[in-house]
Amino acid sequence: MKNFLVTGGGVGIGAAITKALTGEKNRVIINYLTSEVQASFLEKELTAQGFEVYGVKADVSQAVQVENMFSHIEQRWGTVDGLINNAGISLRKLFIDTENEEWDEVINVNLKSVFLCCKRALPGMLKKGWGRIVNISSVWGLHGGSCESAYAASKGGIIALSKSLAAEYGKTVTVNCIAPGAVWTSMLEKELFPEEIADLAADIPLGRLAYPEEIAAACAFLMSDGAGYINGQVLTVDGGWKLS
Repeated sequence: MKNFLVTGGGVGIGAAITKALTGEKNRVIINYLTSEVQASFLEKELTAQGFEVYGVKADVSQAVQVENMFSHIEQRWGTVDGLINNAGISLRKLFIDTENEEWDEVINVNLKSVFLCCKRALPGMLKKGWGRIVNISSVWGLHGGSCESAYAASKGGIIALSKSLAAEYGKTVTVNCIAPGAVWTSMLEKELFPEEIADLAADIPLGRLAYPEEIAAACAFLMSDGAGYINGQVLTVDGGWKLS
């Protein structure tokens, strides 16, 4: 039985990942901060289906809360075997209008959280001799983007950190990234007008945005035994969208 922790696992891509990882041989921990209602509903839904799932509230950008979350998990189920760093926020704003506090918040939530969770999860994985880490980046982390400087910087940092960890710990733990393109989520719908979403879809060869379940399927594969020789990679799931 493997324990998988999904940060930001109660809504959007995170909820789809949580569902994709449930199974007879897996137990899934849903981390959430502001989405308590959604996470609780998801926990009840999956538990009713016979899966072992439960939610833990924690701000993963805060070291003390990350420590408390992992300690709670270890007391209940043991060490985390698979970590999916999905928690994140966005900021769509001109660079020169970005406030210092806004920059810090995006970097802390999107990138520092990955540092804190990986640092806390790795010792248990190394002791067991097996582990999987998948970090959710973005195509903006690969290419950058207008009005996306803070977000792109945080997601690019995730890619560099993931490749570094893959080099350090690849003998025992694989570390990979998924870089989604435009995905149908509540976060995207809040950021863009309908006509902007239509323009995005028109630029994608598949003619549509991705569904969260498609990102989740890629994540589930990278967490599986079948992906044991994939390490330090960035899997771009963007429908063939070319940003540069």
